[in-house]
Amino acid sequence: MAWKEDYQRWQAYEGLDSKVREQLDQLSGDDKAIEDHFYKTLEFGTGGIRGEIGPGINRMNVYTMRKAAKGLADYVASKGKEAMNRGVVIAYDNRRMSKEFAVEAAETLGKNGVKAYVFSELRPTPVLSFAVRHLNTFAGAMITASHNPPEYNGFKAYGEDGCQLVPEDADQLIGFVNAVEDELEVETGDQNELLSNGLMQWVLDEVDDAYLHEMKAVIMDQGLIDEMGGELSIVFTPLHGTAQKPMMNTFAMAGFTNVHPVSEQAEPDTEFTTVKSPNPEEHSAFELAIKKGEEVNADLLIATDPDADRIGLAVKNHQGDYQVFSGNQTGGLLLDYLLMKRKEKGNLPDNGMVLKTIVTSELGRVIAEAYGMQSLDVLTGFKFIGEKIRQYETSGEHTFLFGYEESYGYLIEPFARDKDAIQPGLLAAEMAAYYKKLGMSLYDALLDLYKRYGFFYEDLVSYTFKGKEGSEKIVRIMDTFRQSVADGELEDDVVAVEDYKSGKRTDLKSGQESDVNLPSSNVLKMFLADGSWYCLRPSGTEPKIKFYFGVNGDSHEQTSARLEELKSLVTQKAEQI
Repeated sequence: MAWKEDYQRWQAYEGLDSKVREQLDQLSGDDKAIEDHFYKTLEFGTGGIRGEIGPGINRMNVYTMRKAAKGLADYVASKGKEAMNRGVVIAYDNRRMSKEFAVEAAETLGKNGVKAYVFSELRPTPVLSFAVRHLNTFAGAMITASHNPPEYNGFKAYGEDGCQLVPEDADQLIGFVNAVEDELEVETGDQNELLSNGLMQWVLDEVDDAYLHEMKAVIMDQGLIDEMGGELSIVFTPLHGTAQKPMMNTFAMAGFTNVHPVSEQAEPDTEFTTVKSPNPEEHSAFELAIKKGEEVNADLLIATDPDADRIGLAVKNHQGDYQVFSGNQTGGLLLDYLLMKRKEKGNLPDNGMVLKTIVTSELGRVIAEAYGMQSLDVLTGFKFIGEKIRQYETSGEHTFLFGYEESYGYLIEPFARDKDAIQPGLLAAEMAAYYKKLGMSLYDALLDLYKRYGFFYEDLVSYTFKGKEGSEKIVRIMDTFRQSVADGELEDDVVAVEDYKSGKRTDLKSGQESDVNLPSSNVLKMFLADGSWYCLRPSGTEPKIKFYFGVNGDSHEQTSARLEELKSLVTQKAEQI
């Protein structure tokens, strides 16, 4: 019943923020709601914190934000005076209270002697990642809940390389955050005083201009854009988020002049009023883009999520309907085009490396190998791709070529170190122009990709379980599948299992174990005899457990049937649990 003590502590706190006080009072008499707001501390994990906005230690509010910022301040201070002087750059998206949370974080950092650079307008996650490197700060913070529903917000922490903190560094930060005993007592500085003494500084144009300049490196064929940039018809929507200015500025810089914004979604909106979900992974998010596309006969539709680190594409199929590509399909097309152009220009390095996650399509590996390049799987989470880029820069062992994950995240040039929707938006437009010049659509290009490399189909099934009971259900599902491995009760054609929690790969026929050589993570992946696979992964940012599926075959019909068979087999087992 510890939640009651924390609730009473908040109730008794005389200095409680007036908005938080009003929200807290609305919970009065509803013990189930109060318990949900207070039964646990909103966990600061390896990716930061994310949760619903509201009162309580299990919600995002000014006090949980101050606690996170105080932990970050103490983490930076532990690295010395130079780190404190280099400071932290903070950006924020269009969500409820995003700018307020950014200022709260800056005032907390400043109070603790750590300089804070704060964007004066909302900007995307990739611009924050770039800003860390451009301003040479010791750390960065992004106030965002990515593509979560409107009631969510969050805080992501970045290291000095512009990458989200990898586990070793994140664990240190988590330790400092958890050491903050009373979130209500965290002190903040006065904004005007901090601005006058240099512990807080607003930034915008300098970073914008530098980021736009770096985008030129993403262009593979400027001559092609000069020729086709006015002919290719593009519809773009930021889904009410942060990408409108940087994406449109990038198109203009490159020479794409026939771009049609979705006006209803071009302005930031905390409530995302025109979409059920501001997530380009959801096909329904393209509804207004498709309407606009039909009006202007667009060749390419582009949608980005609120903090512009994810991007979705849609093009017309042979029936004349706009079809939304999966993240794996977009990734395969971008990778093939990128490597093709680099080969044409003679700048494919001998030690080139393509990075993808363990739940991303094997198509990427096959494409990389076709061009004589290597590929490597990392854990889900773009920070692991960023970590490898840093290692390669230091060792010279490999040259980074492309990084991506199935959940619509891509990185082409490493001037940012998180997934960046603006970069693939530009490259996708160039790619569409290339195929249009050949008399092909991107849909034709996708079919050609399958023809050349084989049919690789993937799918994702998510189960959402909210609250305390939901968390327990997710644990039960993972435990049951792990026990099935131990008891030998998996399907007969499962030939190997990788348990990223134990770090072991088990060959089920021989019983031999080997090391996975990846950081520990609560993920299970099963490999089947025909090359198919499926993977179980609880989300680190949402109350979900995700089941990923991948199959390959020689035809659309065969591969589609196999995918449905595998999905049915696994989800039936999950639903029985």
